[in-house]
Amino acid sequence: MIRFLKLANTIAAIPVMKADYKVLLDACVLANFGVCDLYLRLSESPRMLLPKWSQKILDETYRTQTNKLDWPEELADTFQESLKENFPEAMITGYNELIKLMKNEKKDRHVLAAAVREKLDLIVTFNLKDFKEEHLSPWGIKAVHPQDYLLTLYSMNPALVIKRVSQIAQKKEADIEDVIIELGKAVPLFSSKVLEDLG
Repeated sequence: MIRFLKLANTIAAIPVMKADYKVLLDACVLANFGVCDLYLRLSESPRMLLPKWSQKILDETYRTQTNKLDWPEELADTFQESLKENFPEAMITGYNELIKLMKNEKKDRHVLAAAVREKLDLIVTFNLKDFKEEHLSPWGIKAVHPQDYLLTLYSMNPALVIKRVSQIAQKKEADIEDVIIELGKAVPLFSSKVLEDLG
């Protein structure tokens, strides 16, 4: 906790940062509320990334939330509205003609096509098996696990990442350690690293 307080105290010294590095968040990331919440908070000013998605990705997120995760439709609707309201620049359109050119897993070709259309470098997804390197490299795109990219962001600015996790804890009225442990169910290496640094 002492280490956390020291890191938190350095927040005031962080220069205002506008990170325009665009990252496509796959539906499996958006549907995992804990991981998604952290990514979206890291996309707020001073942001570390600019999230991107398509309507098809949002539709898939909605189906996952309501059919697999038992979210009430009203809650899933509110989530979608919040994404569109708070991140209007995130929507990718005009990629349908590119889908037929993609060679990755058929059900996820629309994801790669959206990334190609937006000239992105990175897709963040839990489903790495659907985005093999040989199918992405011709387009100059890489797919990374959410955990790996969180570790990258943390290495860039640990104080800001911890501040965002702290905000989640405050909203939940929970201890920051409990929030990090909960995140560990989906991103265990990231969780372990942050807990280790907090002491």
